[in-house]
Amino acid sequence: MSLSYRAAVLHEAHHALTIETVTAEPLRANDVRVRIRAAGLCHTDLEVIEGGLRNPMPIVLGHEAAGVVEEVGPAARGVAPGDHVVLSWNPHCGGCFYCDRSLPILCEGYLDQGPKAMAFDGAPRARLADGRALHQLMFLGTFGDYCIVQDQQAIAVPHEMPFDRACLIGCGVMTGAGAAMNVASIRHGDTVMVLGCGAVGLAAVQGARLAGAEQIIAVDLNDAKLALAATMGATTLVNAARQDAAEVARAATRGRGADVVLESAGSPAAFRVSAEAVRPGGEVIWLGKIDVARDVAFRWGSLMGEKRIRRSSYGGARPRRDFPLLARAYLDGRLKLDELITGHLRLDEINAGFDALKRGEAIRSVIVFDD
Repeated sequence: MSLSYRAAVLHEAHHALTIETVTAEPLRANDVRVRIRAAGLCHTDLEVIEGGLRNPMPIVLGHEAAGVVEEVGPAARGVAPGDHVVLSWNPHCGGCFYCDRSLPILCEGYLDQGPKAMAFDGAPRARLADGRALHQLMFLGTFGDYCIVQDQQAIAVPHEMPFDRACLIGCGVMTGAGAAMNVASIRHGDTVMVLGCGAVGLAAVQGARLAGAEQIIAVDLNDAKLALAATMGATTLVNAARQDAAEVARAATRGRGADVVLESAGSPAAFRVSAEAVRPGGEVIWLGKIDVARDVAFRWGSLMGEKRIRRSSYGGARPRRDFPLLARAYLDGRLKLDELITGHLRLDEINAGFDALKRGEAIRSVIVFDD
């Protein structure tokens, strides 16, 4: 008997999502069917809606989610029905050129299949009422009651972890905190600058704190977000509309500049500032992004001085290692997640949630699904 459920479907960029009844495909050998309990609204989803990130349609967006495993395929490993899981959007083959070099984010199968916006094997896992295949963003598509993923994408976390907090680990928190703890070389006593205090940036502030940074300079244009950054470990707050962030970094370090700059604003101005604010020999990690066709210009001198610049898309994630660790850090009080949630929504309110995100009013709105 086929499973029908509700999902938010995008048929065309620059249009609203519509709530429709869709039908799940039968589980394949390594599949896991997850009943979604909470899903965060991320800027990447908004990029698809606004046409900056091109994906085939119709599509179910959503890639930051947590839920309960309901059924597993005959060859699925690592999870069982009843497990509480956080979903990962980076399935990988484990044996290609890049996987062998510990770069699953560059897995050849992942990059090859990604543009199809289907499951990792390139096939659909749900269909519209008229029988058309339904695409899914980033191998997930979590803005619906259910999601079918490969077993490697469903990561078990403690049952006491609230779903609305757990879902944040799957993208924003992993990306920001992971960049500080897994990707950057932050040493005890370092000065770290975080550009942009949205969900990713606030997670990066916390990751820098957990990694041992002594000074954490948070930069944003919004004073309320800066105040929130202070509660999460930032020691210096900079409103970029009133202060020069690079000058603040140099003033705090006897003229050198920050040891590490984590950029999470996703704007040409922030990318330029990241290169200006880091010290010679220091490290810049770019987390934010803009339209892939846009140019960004730099002052050539800002790129000199043996500076290291690296792009990170998922905080060096090893989900089976990192998701449970982040969940435990929350449960132990070392990682703040409650403060990242601006509000809770029903699935029917998803378009209003994206409007708020576009206006800059939300850090993370979370869709909560009924039991």
